[in-house]
Amino acid sequence: MNGTTALSPWLPTAPCTPGHCAAHPGFLHPHEAERDRPAHPGSLHRRGAERDRPDHVGVFRAVVRLTAGLGTLLLGILLAPAAGLLPAATRLALVRHWTRAVVRAFGVHVRYEGTAAPAAGPLLVVANHVSWLDIPLIAAVLPGRMVAKSDVRHWPVLGTLAALGGTLFIDRDGIMALPGTVRTMAEVLAGGGRVIVFPEGSTWCGRERGRFRPAAFQAALDGGAAVQPVRIDYRPTDAAAYVADDPLGSSLWRVVTTRRLTAVVRLREPLPGGRYADRRALAAAAQRAVASDSANLPSLSVHHRSRSRPSSASSARTPA
Repeated sequence: MNGTTALSPWLPTAPCTPGHCAAHPGFLHPHEAERDRPAHPGSLHRRGAERDRPDHVGVFRAVVRLTAGLGTLLLGILLAPAAGLLPAATRLALVRHWTRAVVRAFGVHVRYEGTAAPAAGPLLVVANHVSWLDIPLIAAVLPGRMVAKSDVRHWPVLGTLAALGGTLFIDRDGIMALPGTVRTMAEVLAGGGRVIVFPEGSTWCGRERGRFRPAAFQAALDGGAAVQPVRIDYRPTDAAAYVADDPLGSSLWRVVTTRRLTAVVRLREPLPGGRYADRRALAAAAQRAVASDSANLPSLSVHHRSRSRPSSASSARTPA
């Protein structure tokens, strides 16, 4: 899900790195916070630094969160074959409840805003990409077939889960594979399905965002699908970021050790594909919808969980 160094010049590249994100005043690892603690407890420097850093939970609580999160993931894998025998509506409801349980188990508080598009009919879901957490957050309200790099298929636990969920794996290093990927997405959409893609093509730290690549939007036009823009924000911003060569284990530990990690998922109004002249115009409209309100985010409480009810481990480097 996070992006490694680009092997091909046409791949999108994010400037975000683990060192840059971790070094930002918005996030420091616990040992870094201890190392930088001033000698005089009453100093203004200390009070200012601590105000900028999120609190961290103890090691025991973090281990409990990590165990609960991974256990919930494994439970989903074990039950997936049986769930496949259930009616589609029941299966999707289970996916929504399960993915919400996964996020809660890792200690993340979530708030959903807006209304999801109706379950009936094809839909291309597009979102900004910050973390592996983006995937369960979207699946909890808009379950569908994710688009991810082929490397994810070989990840322990998460790779198996992605395959069982019908993920569309793509070759991120071969531009010649892009037309075939678009055709596959269009076929799923034309059949009335739902496809989820992160068109920035890479994970970003949340403080910076990438341009939406237009290729995925061609699939929406070809498949006769509307586009549902989704904006995902985290507080503290950098704690959830999974960028560049950040190891998955480090990202997991950063998440479970952060107190009051909150995700806000904003569901924008769906965009009818037929209203736009081409894929570039549609991509630009979706990007504007996702980027809106970037300077007016609400102050979030650790106790605040979503009460809004919609109507109904990522890909970085996705060539979209």
